[in-house]
Amino acid sequence: MKLTIVESNKDSIKFNLSETNYSFANALRRAMINGVGTLAIDSVTFYENSSAMFDEYIAHRIGLIPIVTPKDYDEKDEVVFSLSAEGPCTVYSKDLVSTSKGIKVANEKIPIIKLAEGQRIKIDGKAIFNSAIKSAKFQPGLVTYKAIDDSNFEFYVESFGQMPPVEIVQRALNMIGNNIKEVYKEIKK
Repeated sequence: MKLTIVESNKDSIKFNLSETNYSFANALRRAMINGVGTLAIDSVTFYENSSAMFDEYIAHRIGLIPIVTPKDYDEKDEVVFSLSAEGPCTVYSKDLVSTSKGIKVANEKIPIIKLAEGQRIKIDGKAIFNSAIKSAKFQPGLVTYKAIDDSNFEFYVESFGQMPPVEIVQRALNMIGNNIKEVYKEIKK
């Protein structure tokens, strides 16, 4: 098996995977999409919401905001993001303030809600580490591949901002390798 990087930048990577088969190419794609864990806001506590939007709608929007997930992040840790705003204003993802150093929203320009004069919102959102098997909000990016022939595949990986695209590929390959080792150990018994 051979991997050749065709193009790479901070947002995306394109690479060719050769001397392999459809089964492995699809396993790698699926591992990148739903096997790589990321942080996402999973539960939101509303202390005040005098806006015209339902709490559930706002919580859903906040849950979809990508959060930077460091390599050394401990999966058992939880991070709380606080938000407090009063209108008239547009509330953006940059207004979510993290309790943990180094963990922040990946894109600060995502609009959450527009508040009219006198409307207020005050919330806390708890971010947890999980994978897209639980919810699409934990998906680290967009992953596609096309077959050049039966043993050569061209991959395209675009990060949503939680981690660099190269790291998505590395984490997926590590996950596949670890799973294979575990299966091998069980069969060997």
